[in-house]
Amino acid sequence: MPPPVVDLPLWLRAVLDVAAWGTWSALVGIVGHRRPDRAFATDRWWSRLRSFERGGRWYERRLRVKAWKDRLPEAGALFAGGMSKRSLPAGIDRRAALERLIVATRRAEWVHWVIPMLVPVFLLWNDAWVLAPMAVYAVAANGPCLVVQRYNRARALSALRRATD
Repeated sequence: MPPPVVDLPLWLRAVLDVAAWGTWSALVGIVGHRRPDRAFATDRWWSRLRSFERGGRWYERRLRVKAWKDRLPEAGALFAGGMSKRSLPAGIDRRAALERLIVATRRAEWVHWVIPMLVPVFLLWNDAWVLAPMAVYAVAANGPCLVVQRYNRARALSALRRATD
């Protein structure tokens, strides 16, 4: 295995690892927040719900998402103009609220897909074996968030279909 590009003491590598995750996650969150709603107005290949998801029922039955989803942090309203996805926004009609929620879940999903893309950067100052734990961390930290966004969007889309019928 090739050595890291920059040879640093182990303690400094650990500090850089933590700082890199925190900084990158915040930066991606800010970029996601600042992207216009139209960027998330329709599904893309990465956000399109798949048939196995069955309107969110797969997440309920296989992953028991209802039992743990409310324990995850919710950062949607962290930035001005952002939206918490824990409940529908007040002060607008149900259809508009559902549409806004759907956009917010796509935005959050995009953020949680982009954050793990940092993993290869750790090769700059870490030995190659560190990539595996970093990848595990990226999946453990972002995977549940992705599941909840997809689950919430599937449910919101179903509710939107019922509201327009």
